[in-house]
Amino acid sequence: MPDKLLVLGVSFRTAPLALRERLAVGEERAAQDLQALMKGAGLKEGVLLSTCNRVELIATADTPEHAVEGTVAYFNGRVAPEQVDASVYRHHGRDAARHLFRVACGLDSMVLGEPQILGQVKDAFASAQGLGTVGGFLTRSFERSFSVAKRVRTETGLAAGNVSVSSIACDLAEKIFGDLAGRRVLLVGAGKMSEVAARSLAARGAQLYVVNRSPERAQAMAAACGGTAKPLEALATELAEADVVISSTSKRDYVITYDLMHGVCKMRRFRPLFIIDIAVPRDVDPRVDSLRNVFLYDMDDLQKVSRENLAARERAVVDAERLIDDELDELERWARSIELTPTIVALRDRVRGMLRAELEKTLPKLSLPDNERKKLEAMTEAMANKLLHGPLTELKQSQATTDGAMLLEAVQKLFRLNEPASSEAPAAPASAPAPKNALVSEVRARGRNG
Repeated sequence: MPDKLLVLGVSFRTAPLALRERLAVGEERAAQDLQALMKGAGLKEGVLLSTCNRVELIATADTPEHAVEGTVAYFNGRVAPEQVDASVYRHHGRDAARHLFRVACGLDSMVLGEPQILGQVKDAFASAQGLGTVGGFLTRSFERSFSVAKRVRTETGLAAGNVSVSSIACDLAEKIFGDLAGRRVLLVGAGKMSEVAARSLAARGAQLYVVNRSPERAQAMAAACGGTAKPLEALATELAEADVVISSTSKRDYVITYDLMHGVCKMRRFRPLFIIDIAVPRDVDPRVDSLRNVFLYDMDDLQKVSRENLAARERAVVDAERLIDDELDELERWARSIELTPTIVALRDRVRGMLRAELEKTLPKLSLPDNERKKLEAMTEAMANKLLHGPLTELKQSQATTDGAMLLEAVQKLFRLNEPASSEAPAAPASAPAPKNALVSEVRARGRNG
């Protein structure tokens, strides 16, 4: 796999929530940042993926070192004056492709096997296609990631049980109360994650109330889940009545502020309230957790809960990793075939060029008619084909083995195929010496002429 394939990013595995939310990129900003990265980091192809738990660049570059420097500078610029270098992971070649496949399959998610990430990867790829920042290699790589994600979902048990951040939030709410039947649950936001939570909560018998900036979206979700839509202006009143709040909006500012909750607590007469914030950037001011009888859980807290589900799916993880290895082998074979064609063409040109150059040096010394000259040229071409047949056959067959890349590199090095071809035929001197038999004849003639 070419080392020109790169993945650089920050995720919940390497950075705390406070840092991740500063790096989170909205749809409009993602397009703008990707176009700037393509130019600033010298990328050949690029896709920028931003989710609640990761911000990653998947790219190809002719000069990987420059691309890495430019991308890390981008991450640092997002959190300046703080530096994020230590939190940025870097993958190259096959490791980069493996990381992409694992992300698409949900193997690198906070909630193992969660299906939402695949949709987010597809959206990021589609966005890059719209911007024209992907070419053949990334297209092939992403298509293989979608393929292996589908196989993992259908051929393993990785997706069994509750495998989304939203469903884990519902599990946490159920653990807090023991039973959600009849409990009043407020959903703040009507996006995809809230939708998943609403379905799960409705199945557990909770009374659902939905608050959203768009009344139409709130109404649609409430109707689909047997809940009640409320206007955004009623947020304080609904917070005062709720037992559990699950918040997931796309706003960059706090939706539930400290001052708002301070007033709500007085309205509640300090009855316990559990708030689960599954948004990144966060919807709820972290200081809210210091208020009396308010218990706030964020994405980092949910990570701890999700670990309990891991043991039950360990076998599925092994099966998923095996499928990923199969798909990586396929991608690597394809990648080698892409490199093989120009190498074969260059090798043929180099060998034929050398033979033709020697022929061109020899032909002026022979006084041959055109038909004899053509026979020599045909013989030279036949020699080139016979010389190349064995090596080219071996080179093609090797691409299906682990030695293929090494042999390809050896051929390129031995024949200096990455160097510009020098002229094999030196220019004829201004005054070429006469052939030896012509000189002898001239000497004899002079002798006879005395």
